[in-house]
Amino acid sequence: MANDVTAGSSSDLSWLLADLLRRVPHTRCALLASTDGIKRYHRGLDNDEADALAAWAAAQCSLARNGGQRFGNSSSVRQVVVEFDDLVVFVSAAGTGAVLVVLASPDADAAVLGYEIAQLVKRVPAHLTTPMRQPTAARSSGEMGR
Repeated sequence: MANDVTAGSSSDLSWLLADLLRRVPHTRCALLASTDGIKRYHRGLDNDEADALAAWAAAQCSLARNGGQRFGNSSSVRQVVVEFDDLVVFVSAAGTGAVLVVLASPDADAAVLGYEIAQLVKRVPAHLTTPMRQPTAARSSGEMGR
């Protein structure tokens, strides 16, 4: 993989996800999403699955942030790893307001996958940043829900 985003289109970063999946055995799919649960780019998922995974990842990060505040001294979440019988999910901070989610089989080498995720995030953090959604005029003026 190149050390910058010029290897693919900077307006569509799904090629970064495809490269990660190609290089790490036993990975199934990858998603770049905002921390508030909106998908940006995905590989190996259809649109509905990407929407659902983005929302789930945002919830996991929220729970982890709450745990960090309640039981530790930080609300900064770097990574959440969830292991199921047939699936391992990595949710990693990927720039301001963004998370990188990778689903893999239990056969995946967690150390290699964690390393590759960290390297990807280090290489292109400015391109992974996702601005928070801005309230619409109706929401900000209190008209929503009337």
